[in-house]
Amino acid sequence: MNQILPTSIVGSLPKPSWLAQPETLWAPWRLQGDELVEGKQDALRIVVKEQSDRGIDIVSDGEQTRQHFVTTFIEHLDGVDFEQRATVRIRDRYDASVPTVVGDVRRSKPIFVDDARFLRQQTDQPIKWALPGPMTMIDTLYDGHYASREKLAWEFATILNQEARDLEAAGVDIIQFDEPAFNVYFDEMKDWGVATLERATAGLRAETAVHICYGYGIKANTDWKATLGSEWRQYEESFPLLQQSSIDIISLECHNSRVPIDLVGLVRGKKVMLGAIDVASEKVETPEEVAATLRNALQFVDEDKLLPSTNCGMAPFSRDLALAKLSSLSAGARIVREELSPATQTLNLNSTTSPSAIT
Repeated sequence: MNQILPTSIVGSLPKPSWLAQPETLWAPWRLQGDELVEGKQDALRIVVKEQSDRGIDIVSDGEQTRQHFVTTFIEHLDGVDFEQRATVRIRDRYDASVPTVVGDVRRSKPIFVDDARFLRQQTDQPIKWALPGPMTMIDTLYDGHYASREKLAWEFATILNQEARDLEAAGVDIIQFDEPAFNVYFDEMKDWGVATLERATAGLRAETAVHICYGYGIKANTDWKATLGSEWRQYEESFPLLQQSSIDIISLECHNSRVPIDLVGLVRGKKVMLGAIDVASEKVETPEEVAATLRNALQFVDEDKLLPSTNCGMAPFSRDLALAKLSSLSAGARIVREELSPATQTLNLNSTTSPSAIT
């Protein structure tokens, strides 16, 4: 798209109350069977319109068809038993009951492709779809078969590549891989984490993104952040490797974080999806606050490579709060666009209600 500073969300949006419990992460569905299929499609229609109405340029599904950003993908794979549970430590922060790998993992059919194709039918805007990354997948289950985190990650990378190729064929423009584990397991990330991520993206013509954040605004994550000191320098471990990788877009948490903004310079030359909306606070950012975050980032990333976004997903918020934050994101991006380009200013004056229409 020709728009500079195109906006996007990075993860989930709140689901309608008739589909799942509001303001609750990973809430069970309130519908079943054909009603659930129809309900998910209705929710997709709604989030497309809500994003477009609020000036979001690159539209996503807001995870309306998924309960969990990792396990909803895993539950469709062969070789994983969801009845056989084990308790594991998730990203070294909290314990969770997870499914068990009991045999060779395989993808017998496409998982999200029908949903992505339906999303594509709802809009002419660029669309983005998120998948879990290989390292984050292995950190969200118990391996009772391979006895090797690395071997299992390579198996998942192959499966993810199959899914990503089918998503691309369905019309997805950007395929995002969520890898919060990159902020925790530095040695594994360096030894094979980035390599397995590149395997997941191999051969794709669609743009690829990797999202590395500090998580939803839940207590386990905020408690962990409180131990990280005055500067959060975890990106210093991954960014030099990702700058040399084949991944097109690096997505990071920024606004209201303690991430030193100069770390963005470590991925100079890549596109940067910069979190300018805090998902751990119910305070709605002003457009000027968003603009200030973007201005700071522009010291270290070229204007044609900056994509304003959210820090992470917003499923735990009320819908009104999440939508207010989206409006602030697009308004803040518009302020900076006008500062950067007189031509952009003219375009925005002619399209103030729907800057997302500029492609």
